[in-house]
Amino acid sequence: MRIDLHTHTIFSDGDLTPSELTRRAMDLRHTAIALTDHVDVTNIDFVVPALVKAAELSRDYITVVPGVELTYVPPSKIDMMAKKAKALGAQIVVVHGETVVEPVPPGTNLRSVMSKNVDVLAHPGLITLEEAEIAVKNGVALEITGRSGHNITNGHVANIARKAGAKMVVNSDAHTVGNLMDEARATVVAKGAGLTDEEIKLALNDTPYDLIKHLIKN
Repeated sequence: MRIDLHTHTIFSDGDLTPSELTRRAMDLRHTAIALTDHVDVTNIDFVVPALVKAAELSRDYITVVPGVELTYVPPSKIDMMAKKAKALGAQIVVVHGETVVEPVPPGTNLRSVMSKNVDVLAHPGLITLEEAEIAVKNGVALEITGRSGHNITNGHVANIARKAGAKMVVNSDAHTVGNLMDEARATVVAKGAGLTDEEIKLALNDTPYDLIKHLIKN
């Protein structure tokens, strides 16, 4: 069962239409895929409804989850934007965390894990133990990413998540052909981050399933 909760389409900086991305995920034996295009206050009002429609049209194949990745949103506005995304129909809210390869606003990780409307903190860079402990309290999962560049801190994220008891998910952050990961590739990424066999099972299967189980096709 492969579930990917972080991907991008032509509605932000991805190369593929939602339909093609979904079909490619199906070909890689995914059970579910989330469409989580980049949004901020300028585009959230049309991107989310478009992804909701795309998800409805693609569900003949697999479970398709409309969502967003809040990106470069001022930290003080993250919870408000997460609430708005869900009001517009987003079923999962990912936040673009403080990756070490981009100038994400300081405080993004902290404000994200403080929000009960955020589901996943993506590529959170050098996340602190305190932030991870807050993530545990609010049910925010920390991402182990397959995305080149962002993935250089996967080992740190896994170590901090383990110390805090935080949930982890393994996502592709797919933007183009070849970015999606089948279960074997996702397992390699997880092992490279230092996850144990039990942690891999939780991060690849149990945790992502729990986040969207109410949407899974029977």
